[in-house]
Amino acid sequence: MIKYPMKNNSDLKKINDFFNAEVHLGHKKNRVHPKAKKFIYKMENGVSIIDLTITLDQINKSKEFLKRSLKEGKSVLVIATKKIASQIITNFCKTNDISYITSKWPPGLLTNFNTLIKNIEKLKKLKESKEYGEWEKIPKHERVFKNKSINKLEKFYGGITKIDKKPDILIIFDTKKENNAVDEAKKMNVTVIAVIDTNCNPEEVNYPIVANDDSPKAIECIINELFSEIKK
Repeated sequence: MIKYPMKNNSDLKKINDFFNAEVHLGHKKNRVHPKAKKFIYKMENGVSIIDLTITLDQINKSKEFLKRSLKEGKSVLVIATKKIASQIITNFCKTNDISYITSKWPPGLLTNFNTLIKNIEKLKKLKESKEYGEWEKIPKHERVFKNKSINKLEKFYGGITKIDKKPDILIIFDTKKENNAVDEAKKMNVTVIAVIDTNCNPEEVNYPIVANDDSPKAIECIINELFSEIKK
């Protein structure tokens, strides 16, 4: 049953917290990816039950990598555009000053970063000019147009206005949903930590975390645990 033996009571508590947050609930048997089978403890009523001892081990490895990378000055970008995760990740990243994308992956963000950064700079300049009262000097119809431009750019780039270089690490929720981000990361040798369910291939990323990615409670539990020591 237990592939990774518990080391202390803290591990047991985390496993219990994961269980209460439904982290263990995977997909139905007919949707399980062949390469995800080794992370499944058992099938129950046709549903795959994830081995939470493995999930904990994967989170710990990802956490150590994150801590080490951030100490080295590397940058992190969190991606979660599926509806069930987007607001949770937006709130978490805003609170903890972490760059994020929760609306839509901008194609070419990694493979064509120098072009995409121009849109980010445009958004920053528009917001700054509004904040400093420069819009008071222009006609109303121009202010309306600029506001529309801000709203459009904010939707796609609002969470990444603080990045000035290609991110070193992506943290992705659901690689099936974010397949474009995964593909670009592979091409550009960007490290990927990913929370993936049993319907995905865990070998597509550097640091897989096999867990339920369809539950708000599970998503919130995992993102908090992943950054728990980093936030201290």
